[in-house]
Amino acid sequence: MSPEITNEDIAAVFEEMADLLDIAGDNPFKIRAYRNAARTLRNLPREAADLLRAGEDLTRLPGIGKELAAKIRELVETGRLRALDKLHRRVPESLEELLQIPGLGPKRVAALWHALGIRNLRQLEQAARSGELDKLPGFGRKTIERILAAIEEKRVKDRRFLRHDAARHAEALRAWLLDAEGVQQVVVAGSFRRGRDTVGDLDVLVTVRDGTDVMTRFTGWARVARVVSRGITRSTVFLKNGLQVDLRVVLPEQFGAALAYFTGSRAHSIRLRRMAQEQGLKINEYGVFRDGRIIAGETEESVYASVGLPWIPPELRENRGEFEAAREGRLPKLIQRADLRGDLHCHTEASDGHGSLREMAEAARAAGLEYLAVTDHSPHIGVVHGLDENRLLRQLDEIDRLNEELDGITLLKGMEVDILEDGRLDMPDAVLSRLDVVIGAVHSHFRLGRARQTRRLLRALENPCIHLIAHPSGRLIQRRQPIDLDWPRFLDAVAERGCLLELNSQPLRLDLDDIHARQAKERGIGIAINSDAHGPADFALLDEGVLQARRGWLEAGDVINTLPLDALRRRLARARG
Repeated sequence: MSPEITNEDIAAVFEEMADLLDIAGDNPFKIRAYRNAARTLRNLPREAADLLRAGEDLTRLPGIGKELAAKIRELVETGRLRALDKLHRRVPESLEELLQIPGLGPKRVAALWHALGIRNLRQLEQAARSGELDKLPGFGRKTIERILAAIEEKRVKDRRFLRHDAARHAEALRAWLLDAEGVQQVVVAGSFRRGRDTVGDLDVLVTVRDGTDVMTRFTGWARVARVVSRGITRSTVFLKNGLQVDLRVVLPEQFGAALAYFTGSRAHSIRLRRMAQEQGLKINEYGVFRDGRIIAGETEESVYASVGLPWIPPELRENRGEFEAAREGRLPKLIQRADLRGDLHCHTEASDGHGSLREMAEAARAAGLEYLAVTDHSPHIGVVHGLDENRLLRQLDEIDRLNEELDGITLLKGMEVDILEDGRLDMPDAVLSRLDVVIGAVHSHFRLGRARQTRRLLRALENPCIHLIAHPSGRLIQRRQPIDLDWPRFLDAVAERGCLLELNSQPLRLDLDDIHARQAKERGIGIAINSDAHGPADFALLDEGVLQARRGWLEAGDVINTLPLDALRRRLARARG
């Protein structure tokens, strides 16, 4: 059975079934049955998955007949529902987003679809602006204006921001609020605190002394474009860049409970509350309660301790095994930025970077690093002004001269070599064999099918010169999809070969992602957290890579550039095939 499927998940599927059946004009009794079943599941004190494990008969539950009980079992055991997949073939899945517009129920959505062929928000907006909607009964001018306003509101709300970009506003807002007299604590919670690579909004928690008017300071911040709501304990604003920020004022004795409540993912929070229920407790944003009496909540540690668990780091709160690890004493000691001794991927002005060898070396030393691999591009992609064999050899001589002058930092000789479409490398082995660090990277042909893309990477791994595969998925967050790769096969091959993988710290990459970083760790694959610095300031981006590594459950021992230089050289020697 899938540990991820909760009553709330099943109820959401049943609500989706009901909505789509309603749009399709199906039997109203069937539609009502799905909605009633969703309501039953949401009010159920125990998880349906637990009832099934205990062998209990789900048809004893109100509104759950044999057919719905079988669907619940299917969802719990497989995580999918064949009936929903079949329904998606009848009714366009994109129609569901229309239901999120206030005033558009299933009947109106059906009318839009059948009469005007509208299947998504873009088409709906076009029809509203062109006057086409005016032709439909029930769509007056005021209704259409409300629809257009709701579409714009949804567009703003649904927009996600790179965490790196949101962090600039989060840090500035935190400093602005802390500077106010009477403000005691300010923490940005939510997916931001968990370290997600993108965020939809910011959830800010504040404690204040009595009489402190923090809301006036919050809503009056210079970056606020629009105040959506303002209250005594909660206010919502949109910043000028479109980012939504919610501020909540909580009592000091409730701060830990609120922080736990607003930090964990939905799945994590549901699991935590369920554990509390099983022990006769109730957890919410105000505290931990037994028989109506608060017993914990001032700190997050007290909240987790109330259910017999140690504190769980925010980055792990995704319901991906952290509860089991906490119960069994297996929570990882997550890597920290201070653990990094070096960086194995940077560029200089010799290719597409913006700093000289000396400038990059001195910036790395200022960032607390002991060694830095210089890995300018090979020549395949012309726009990056990659190094041919002669230019690379001249750079190696320059690195030797500079190492004799530098104190506190050692430069390693390297190159980021293109993996060509057929898996060959864009530089002769005779040259690559002279380097300390050879990074293979995909910079072209991103749309090859899975079989071809996988063969390409596997062939590259056969080259004995490669130490490391850079940004393996090739994704650019919100700009380019990852390559289609058979990840289990690829990771198994990397592990067997003894090669290393990069976790690239560039905010648009953060590649490996958290899921693949953890899968690599489980296979014993060494990972390098690299800045991919293109200028002296970019070494600060290592913080981003470390945060992503923490989400992947990585410890210092999983990351090769936590090693002293001599140990790193030995590890790199083992990584060569």
